[in-house]
Amino acid sequence: MGNAFVSRRACPNGTNLDLMMTTPTKTQPNTTIIGSKHPADTASIIKLTNITFAYPGSENKVLDCLNLDIKQGDRIGMMAPNGSGKTTLLHTIMGLCKPEIGVIEVLGNPVETEKDFTRIRSRVGLLFQDSDDQLFCPTVLDDVAFGPLNLGYSRQQAIDVSRKILKNLGIEEFEQSVTHRLSGGQKRLVALAAVLAMSPAILLLDEPTAGLDAAVKKKLIHILNHLDITYFVISHEFDFLNAVTDKVYSMDKGKILTDDEIQVHRHEHIHKHGKHPHIHK
Repeated sequence: MGNAFVSRRACPNGTNLDLMMTTPTKTQPNTTIIGSKHPADTASIIKLTNITFAYPGSENKVLDCLNLDIKQGDRIGMMAPNGSGKTTLLHTIMGLCKPEIGVIEVLGNPVETEKDFTRIRSRVGLLFQDSDDQLFCPTVLDDVAFGPLNLGYSRQQAIDVSRKILKNLGIEEFEQSVTHRLSGGQKRLVALAAVLAMSPAILLLDEPTAGLDAAVKKKLIHILNHLDITYFVISHEFDFLNAVTDKVYSMDKGKILTDDEIQVHRHEHIHKHGKHPHIHK
């Protein structure tokens, strides 16, 4: 039996979590894990089992017995309404939101304590919605090298890794730029470089195209399509998700809906209002 923590609580669907939190070698009966169709021996990068979370002071369950299994090689998109829990889901994976019940496993290991999450955060690269939340050094090179330095790299090793990442992303000309003077799109690419410099096993991207112009968005699509890494990306832009992912999930009532359960489409119509302001009802 594994060393995962044990909860005495159960989800409303009747699934007993005493068994769910023992990191068994096989999925327990009557437990559906949402993920892609892979061979049975394909490793899970991130696995969530019956995760339930509500913010302090609220009875609303943002995540309600949620299940998710992200396998090695997956490129999954997430499109859902504002307030459905998408960002909360990413923050829960990173240990920034602590679930009431459920199991979080990263790279095959259960994570529960802050020490556990500290250990895995270098392997799970989270790109925040606002790049200013993760860029705080004087120059671009300093920002990208910050992570490797904290992993124990020497100064020269960190610089070498950072320059390689910047070159691979095609933004090496920003190396000595003052980070806070860059455009929003440039900051987004630098933040991505800073995450990649940590050599993560998976990327979690939260609205990476928000506020980007068409040119930077096109560059980001090219970068993601040429990365050899598993990623899970949240976006409201169907064209972007269609270009960079293999499947698109959604969320409803605190649970994940797979691409077999949803149909993403665009609403095309014509009307006689021309350029005059009008409301769709």
